[in-house]
Amino acid sequence: MSTKPSKKLETFNNPHPDRAYHIHIEIPEFTCLCPLTGQPDFATLVIDYLPHHQNVELKSLKQYMWSYREEGAFHEDVTNRILNDLVQATNPRYMKLTAKWYVRGGIYTTVIAEHRQAGWQPSPRVELDSLSTMNPTRG
Repeated sequence: MSTKPSKKLETFNNPHPDRAYHIHIEIPEFTCLCPLTGQPDFATLVIDYLPHHQNVELKSLKQYMWSYREEGAFHEDVTNRILNDLVQATNPRYMKLTAKWYVRGGIYTTVIAEHRQAGWQPSPRVELDSLSTMNPTRG
């Protein structure tokens, strides 16, 4: 595998496609260029997804993110392009990309983009009340 920037996202077969499990990835050093000034823009990207048949391979993800370092892009555009590329590569049940952009001109920007596989519905949320299970005298 190359040690240079690349737009190619590699994947591998999900070892547990029967289970809707959550993968959380944080990328604290994302960089691209402002398309108007050419100055660098910095963001922390957070990817949360429920894989289906494919998982994203992390080294290729790192090289993919690196490929934006010299590219001009508006925050909204680059966030949605990255999500589109990840969805195309992995076809997840669900994916959310949160891009937390560092301050520029006194303004912080956060862009959140989501994808849901057609027909996919999340399982009901399970809330555990630790107090009632720990204390037999409570309701």
